[in-house]
Amino acid sequence: MTRPPRRPPQRRPRRAPDTERELPEKRRSKRTPPVDDTRPDSDRPRPTRRPKKDDIYQETPDKRRSKRTPPPVQRPDRKPKPAPPPKPQPPEPPEGTFIADVAEGLERIAFSEIRRRFDERVERLDSGDRPGEIRFTYVGNPYQLLKLQTVQAVYAVQQFAVPRPKALLGHQHFNALLKRITAVRDLSPEGAYATLHIKAAGSESSVMKRLRDELAAATKLQPADEGDLLIRLRHPPGDEESWEALIRLSPRPLATRAWRVCNREGALNATIAHAMAFLTQPKPDDVFLNLLCGTGTLLIERLAQESARSAIGYDEDEAALACARRNVEAAGLSDKIQLNRGDARDLPIAAKSVDAICADLPFGHLVGSHESNLELYPAVLREAARILKPGGRCVLISHEVRLMESLLEESPHWATEQIIRVEQGGLNPRMFVLVRK
Repeated sequence: MTRPPRRPPQRRPRRAPDTERELPEKRRSKRTPPVDDTRPDSDRPRPTRRPKKDDIYQETPDKRRSKRTPPPVQRPDRKPKPAPPPKPQPPEPPEGTFIADVAEGLERIAFSEIRRRFDERVERLDSGDRPGEIRFTYVGNPYQLLKLQTVQAVYAVQQFAVPRPKALLGHQHFNALLKRITAVRDLSPEGAYATLHIKAAGSESSVMKRLRDELAAATKLQPADEGDLLIRLRHPPGDEESWEALIRLSPRPLATRAWRVCNREGALNATIAHAMAFLTQPKPDDVFLNLLCGTGTLLIERLAQESARSAIGYDEDEAALACARRNVEAAGLSDKIQLNRGDARDLPIAAKSVDAICADLPFGHLVGSHESNLELYPAVLREAARILKPGGRCVLISHEVRLMESLLEESPHWATEQIIRVEQGGLNPRMFVLVRK
C-alpha cells in the first residue's frame, strides 16, 4: 500500500512589530515613565541619569590632586606665603693676618705697593709694629702676596692665647699650628721644602727643641740652621701673655730674586733697588740711566715696574759688567738693557737727554774709600745735572751722608725732595730723592 506524500509543516508567519501597542506593564522599567508619542519632541521630558560620585567635585587644573580631594578654600584674609630665601652665595675667601718684613725705612713705600696691588682687600693693623714690619689683614689667596717686590718676606700669623710655649705641644694648639704650616707649604711646588728652622728666644731650651722635633716628625722635614720652612715664635706686641707663630710663605726670602745668578760683595738689595726705581716715578717713555750700574740690579728692578724707551747702564769695572750681563740675560732683558763701559764723571750722552737717573754710590767700605769719594761724588752730581732734563728725577743711595748733604746745599742744580734712612747689611745709608731745577 502506498503512503500518501508527507506535507511539509506549516510555519506560522512572523507577526510584524506593532509600534502602536504598549509594552506589557511588567516589562516596562519602573524608573522610565511611559512614552507619550502624541507629544511633540520638544515637550517630551528628557531622561535623567543618576549623578556619578566623581561629578560632585569640580575638576582642578592640578593633575596631581586627587579628584576626591576638594579644592583648597581661598580665604581673603590669609597672608601670602613668604618668598623663599635667596640661594646662599659662595663663601668669601678667608681673611688672614700677615706680616711683611721690609727694610727699615721703606715701610711707607712697601705698604703703598701692597695697597696698590690689593686695594680694599688689605687693611693695615695699628698694633705697635716693630720697625721694618707691616702687620695687615688680607682677604684672598695668600699666593698673590708672593708677588710683592719691595717686601723682603711675608709671614702668616697664627696666635695662641697661652702664657708659655710649652702649651703649643698640646693636641689642640699643635694641630692648629700644623694646619697653618700645611696651608703655607701648599703655596709652593711639591718638594720645595726640605728643612725646617725655628727662630725664637731660648731656641736651645728643651721645650723649643721638643717642639722642633715634633714639627720635624709631623712635616717630614729635617731641622737645619737655615731652614726652608722658617717659623718665628714670639710674643705679640704689647701682650706678654700670648704667643704668635710667624710662618714664612716662601722657602726663600722674596728679596732673593730668581734672576740673580751672579752676585758680588756689596751688591744692592733688590727690594731697596725696587723702591729707588719707584721713587723716580717711572713712565713708559722714560730714558733711564743707571750710573755705576754694578751687577745691574737697578736696571732690572726698574723694568720690572714699567717699560722704558731705553734703559742704559755705565760702569768702569769690566768684571761688574760681565756679572750684570749674566743677570740681565737671566731676567730675559738682554734686548731691552744696554750695558756700556764708561766713566760716570764723563759720559758720552747729550745734555738734557735723560728723564731719570739712579745710582748706588760707593759707600767707602767694601768699595772705594772716603778719600776717593771726596773727588767722585761732586763730579757725579755735576755730570748727572748736565744730562738730566729739567724736572727730571735722580735717586741716589750712599752711606756718605754728611758729604752728600754738604754737596747738595752748595749745588745750584738740585732740589732735595726727601731723604730716607734705610737699613742694609747692618749699615744705615740714605736715599736722596732729587729733582733737577
